[in-house]
Amino acid sequence: MTDGPEKTRRQMWDERHAAREPIESHAPDAALVELVAGLTPGRALDLAAGDGRHAIWLASQGWSATGVDFSGVAIERARAAAARAGVEVDWVHADLLEWAPPAASADLVVLMFLHLPQPERRVVLGRAAAALAPGGQLLVVGHDRANAGRDAPGPKDPSVLYTPDEVAADLPGLVVEQARSVEDDLGDGRVSTDTVVVARRP
Repeated sequence: MTDGPEKTRRQMWDERHAAREPIESHAPDAALVELVAGLTPGRALDLAAGDGRHAIWLASQGWSATGVDFSGVAIERARAAAARAGVEVDWVHADLLEWAPPAASADLVVLMFLHLPQPERRVVLGRAAAALAPGGQLLVVGHDRANAGRDAPGPKDPSVLYTPDEVAADLPGLVVEQARSVEDDLGDGRVSTDTVVVARRP
């Protein structure tokens, strides 16, 4: 990534996080709650953590959690939120296109709503997969391409939206246990669809 586009993207997210707090609900995504219910707490890595809701929730459930995001504003918000929640999270301020987690270092890797062009997303997914310890689980959730043309949350550019098959295809070496589209009734006549993929390191 060149300095110009990277700075522009980082500044955009810094401004977005600075504009309101929180940028998202404090509640964890339902797909994460469902997955974690069947797991023994261990080492968790939340990539593109934003203002930290998932890493903080994982820490509250007994996980040793690390949250990574390239927005400095988001990381500072996350650090403050963790302190208010009384949990410890290791926060890393880094660009996922430049930074790679240590190999085989996590029992759970979470990648939620990171929307990049597919070549860049493939890089991040590969690094996320490589970070899994044997038996570790990867959860990927993102706005589905079914939302293109709808009045639904998330990006409007179809090229950065997800499909279950595309995400699953970008996880070599992992056993894909779920690859599905999930519809959510927003309660105002609108419907939003998410891609949810769960994969495991054998």
